[in-house]
Amino acid sequence: MNTLIKESRLASAMIYIRNLRDCPPSYLNDPGRKDFFEIIWLKNEEPLHDTKNNDFEIKGDWIYLIPPYRVHQLNKADKNGELLSFKREVLEEDDKEFLLDIFKIFNVQGEFSCLRLDKEAAADLGSVFQLLNTEYQKTADDLVIVKAILKVFLLKLIKVKEQEFTGHDIHQKRVYEFLMLLESNYLQVRNTDFYAGKLGISSKRLNQILKDKLDKTGMELIHDRIVLEAKRMIIHSEQTIKEIAYELGFSDRPYFSRFFKKQTGQTPDEFQKQSRSHQKLKLNTLSDSSAI
Repeated sequence: MNTLIKESRLASAMIYIRNLRDCPPSYLNDPGRKDFFEIIWLKNEEPLHDTKNNDFEIKGDWIYLIPPYRVHQLNKADKNGELLSFKREVLEEDDKEFLLDIFKIFNVQGEFSCLRLDKEAAADLGSVFQLLNTEYQKTADDLVIVKAILKVFLLKLIKVKEQEFTGHDIHQKRVYEFLMLLESNYLQVRNTDFYAGKLGISSKRLNQILKDKLDKTGMELIHDRIVLEAKRMIIHSEQTIKEIAYELGFSDRPYFSRFFKKQTGQTPDEFQKQSRSHQKLKLNTLSDSSAI
């Protein structure tokens, strides 16, 4: 069977590439889609999310990096661009550093990560993507060449992301380092002192930096990450709300429900009900999970 998917279902697929205007409902509605990393490249388009940055022209090239078991969905309506999806199995498991970098760029901003490409980066990535798509279209069951080109494309994305986070000033670097620490430790450690200590600065200074760069304190970001994981589990797992509460480190369900409602304005049950309704009615939308 063709592992590059020429059929409609994703169950046996490893990689999937389509122009956004030619992306069939069979992909968008396939339950197996949740297992894929998705890269959505909008070309000469306005972003799909709200942006408060008015320092540049809004219309341009935007790349969305959406991890498996996402809270968001793709809105492809009348968009010019490309879709690239792949399973983790495509990546080489023995290259731990590369896998960690992939995990970082897809998760560092939580529910999805977004990159604004300048003309030079867009041209560079475009040449690699064109080669990748050419090999994808003509390859039958041999993934070797496609996997190699995909790795080059991902390495270039990693470079773009790292430049975005570390190419400015020391405070931007500390924000990046904090987010990486948070991703690895949020289930076990939920106090700002721990993260500040790892960064070699005081909690007060860390909060000042985070407030300046992200407009949130360390504790607010920790809570955001917990809520994100709760949303993913509520939407995608078979676990009960009680089981999710315990897995996320809450002593009981009522405590978890109070925390969730304080952060989101909804109880976990209310969110679950609305998310199921959203999935039925708006499968093809990329909408803020807070509005689900």
